[in-house]
Amino acid sequence: MTTGIRDTSHMDTPIERRRRPIALWALAAGIGALALFLALRPLARRWAAADQSVELDRLRLARVTRGELIHDVAAQGRVVAASRPTLFSPAPGIVTLRVREGMQVHAGGILAVVASPELASRLQQERASLDGLVSDVGRLELSSRQENLANEQRVALGEVELGSAEREVARMERLTAEGLIHRIELEKAHDLRAVRRLELEQARQRVEIEREMFEFQVRDARSRAARQRLVVSDVERQIAELEIRAPFDGMVATVSIEDADAVVRGQPLVGVVDLADLEVEVAIPESYADDVAPGLPALVRVDAADVPGRLTSVAPEVRNSQVAGRIAFDGGPPPGLRQNQRVSARLLLDEKRDVLKVPRGPFLEAGGGRAVYVVSDGLARRRTIVVGTVSVTEVEILEGLSEGEEIVLSDLGVAEGAETVLLRD
Repeated sequence: MTTGIRDTSHMDTPIERRRRPIALWALAAGIGALALFLALRPLARRWAAADQSVELDRLRLARVTRGELIHDVAAQGRVVAASRPTLFSPAPGIVTLRVREGMQVHAGGILAVVASPELASRLQQERASLDGLVSDVGRLELSSRQENLANEQRVALGEVELGSAEREVARMERLTAEGLIHRIELEKAHDLRAVRRLELEQARQRVEIEREMFEFQVRDARSRAARQRLVVSDVERQIAELEIRAPFDGMVATVSIEDADAVVRGQPLVGVVDLADLEVEVAIPESYADDVAPGLPALVRVDAADVPGRLTSVAPEVRNSQVAGRIAFDGGPPPGLRQNQRVSARLLLDEKRDVLKVPRGPFLEAGGGRAVYVVSDGLARRRTIVVGTVSVTEVEILEGLSEGEEIVLSDLGVAEGAETVLLRD
């Protein structure tokens, strides 16, 4: 008996297909659209209000603050030695060098020696002339004493002769009174006494006159000898100056000749610098020439530190749109400075307190100091301002900004003068 395969259709169970509600999907889509609308609404408003857009990362921002502002001028300079004399040859001759460039020297040390046969010969001649004048003085002194002695002898002899004449007159008067001699003899005796008196007076006057004359001659001879001593001393000084000595402790900066060179009077030989007395030579912009003057405080930037100093001199002339000045360090130069080292300096012109200020940036030159972009709610709005004092690092704000506001320091030239700029994140 054959058995057939049974049909399995009775084992299948029909399943009803379930469908999601369309309303649920519509609700979700509406909520998403609303959220997207609310999120993009401020951005859309900013886009609508902005004339241009700029990436925020490309901009430099700063806040308006209130405080002290120092009006200063930036200047570039180099370190120079305040004392850097060049020593010259005092006479023609042959030079012998004792130093080389870069050598350290001490005050009074010999740098070079100039051999001058001309000065050596002149010194011998002047000394010989001095010896002759000294001899003349001695001779005149001896002659003066001799003449004075002779004159005094004449005076003494005249006094004796006058005394003899007076005694003769007295004797003649007695004899005449007794009638022993004629009166003529008495008159002769009177005449002789008058002659002796006159000779004595003249002898005394001659003593005084010749004494004064010899004293004058001796003084004149001594003066000529003293003058000649000065000449000898001057030549000796010139010979001593042939040894070129360092005026202070320092370093040999330049040597302008070679050893054993023939030099002339006034030819430069050696330059010396005092490394302990350094200053800064700065180039001040011509526009500030009328604002700077000696005595102005300054700050010199040396190794990331500001070293105080003071402007000591300002050149009276303008060269290449700049005015040269010198800054001396307060309390001496800092260690580590080298001659011709490049440094920057700030000249402090003025100091203001309690002013509105912002950091200095490219906006100042781009807007001519008349406009700036103020940042608020992701937008930078152009605003007219009035600036006051402009220093190296800060700008005084007179009108147009308030404390705490944020501005764009960068140059927004790409905005092409737009009134409102969108700042993109």
